[in-house]
Amino acid sequence: MILTGLGIGALLGIVMQRGRYCVTGMLRDIFLLKSWRGFTSLLILITVHAIGLAVLTSLGLLDVSASNFAPLAVVVGGFIFGLGIVLAGGCASGTWYRSGEGLVGSWVALIFYGLSAAAMRTGPLAGFNDWLSETTVEATTVPEALGLSPWIFVAGLSLLTFFSARYFILKDRARPKVTLDRPWYQRSIGLYTAGALIGVLAIVAWPLSIAAGREGSLGITSPTASLFQWTVAGNNSVINWGTMLVLGLLVGAFVSAKVAGEFRIRIPDKKSMLTAIPGGAMMGVGASLAGGCTVGNGMVQTALFGFQGWVALLFIALGVGVAAKLWLKPETAGAQGPGENTDGSSDATSAATSFQPTDSQGPQRQFNFGGVATGVLDKPKSAAVSDKVREVGHRRYALDTLGAVCPFPLVEAKDVMASLADGDRLVIDFDCTQATDTIPQWAADEGHGIEDFHATGDAGWQVTVVKNGG
Repeated sequence: MILTGLGIGALLGIVMQRGRYCVTGMLRDIFLLKSWRGFTSLLILITVHAIGLAVLTSLGLLDVSASNFAPLAVVVGGFIFGLGIVLAGGCASGTWYRSGEGLVGSWVALIFYGLSAAAMRTGPLAGFNDWLSETTVEATTVPEALGLSPWIFVAGLSLLTFFSARYFILKDRARPKVTLDRPWYQRSIGLYTAGALIGVLAIVAWPLSIAAGREGSLGITSPTASLFQWTVAGNNSVINWGTMLVLGLLVGAFVSAKVAGEFRIRIPDKKSMLTAIPGGAMMGVGASLAGGCTVGNGMVQTALFGFQGWVALLFIALGVGVAAKLWLKPETAGAQGPGENTDGSSDATSAATSFQPTDSQGPQRQFNFGGVATGVLDKPKSAAVSDKVREVGHRRYALDTLGAVCPFPLVEAKDVMASLADGDRLVIDFDCTQATDTIPQWAADEGHGIEDFHATGDAGWQVTVVKNGG
C-alpha cells in the first residue's frame, strides 16, 4: 500500500509544478506586492480539504486525532521556518518540486533541510526539539475547544474563500490576459485550479495513508527527515507512505517539467547558492519545532482548524515578512548582478537570450528579440536610467536576470522600471519558472503593457514590458 504514496506524490508534483504552486510566494506577495491573490489560492486549498474532512468524519469514515498545542515551539519554529524559506527560495514542497525542475540551489537547500530535520528528530538537536516542545496546553482544535461543530467553521471559511476568490477572478477578467503561446500539454494550471486539486489530493491521502499504517495526510518534513536517515543509516523501517510521497513529488515534478520544456540544470548566482545553505537548515529546524511545514501545518492542520496549524501559518507569514524586509532588495547599481560571476561572466552564457559581444573591441551586442538575433549597437543611456540595464535600441533596455531565483527577477524589474520613462521598453531575460506568472501579473497590476513574451529554449523566457502601457 505504501506505493499509493508514490502515486499521490507524483500527482502532487505535477500539479505543483504546472501550477507554480509555492506558499512562500503567496505569503511573500502580501508584503512585496501588497497582494492577497496568491493567498486566496491557499484558502481554496484549505477550504476544499476542510469540506472533505468534515464529510468523511461526519460519515464515520475517518477518525482524526490531533496533538495538544505546543505554543512556544510552534511560534518559534514557524517564525524560523518563515525566515528560512525566503533564504532557500521556496518552502518545503516548493524545494522538492523545484529540484525536479533542475534548480541546483534547490538541491542544496533540500540537502540541508533534510539533514537539519533529521538532526532535530533523532540527531544531536533532538534534545533541543524535545525541550522546546514539552510545554503544551490541552487544546487541539478550535471547534473542540469551543464545543462547536466543525461545520460552523467550514461554512465561515467557505464564505471567506468564495468572496475573496470572486473578487480576484472578476478583477483579473477585467484586463487582458498575457500567456505564452504553447500547446495545451505545456500550459500552466491556473493558481486557483491548482489549489482545488491539491485540496482533493489531501483528502484522498488520508485513507490511503492510514491503510498503509501511517495516520496523516500530505506531509513533507518528517518524510524528508526519514529519507535522509535511511540514506545515511540504511534503516528500512523509516521507509513508509510519507517517504514514497516526497519521492513521488520529485518524480512528478521532473516529468512535468520535461514535458513542458521547463527542465534544465540551472546554476544559481553566487548569492542564491550561499543563502540556500542556511535557508535549508532553518527550514528543517523550524518545521520540526512547529510540527510541520507549509504543507503539514498550512494545508493539513489548518483544514482541521487546529490551533497548531493556524498559529504556525501566522508566524510563518511573519517570518516571511521580516525576511522580505531584510533580504528581498534589488542589487545596488554597479554590484555583481544576478547570474554573474566575480569575473563578470554569466552563469547562463549558453542560454539563447544571453547578450554576447560580437566584437571584443567594440560595444556591438547580439540582441535576441522575438526569437530572432539582431545586431544592435549599445547607446548611451539617459542619466536617470538604471546602470543595471543596457540600451539595445531606441528607448529599449535589456535586463539580464538569468540565474536569479524568484522573486529577484521581479524585484530587479520593479527597481529598473522606476527609472524608465513612460513608453520605454524593458526586455527581461529570466529562467525562474515562477516569474512566467509573477512578471506579467505585476505588469498588469501596475498598468504596464506586455509587447512580447516568448520562451527562448528549455527553462528560459524573455518578456518585453512597456512602461505604463506606452
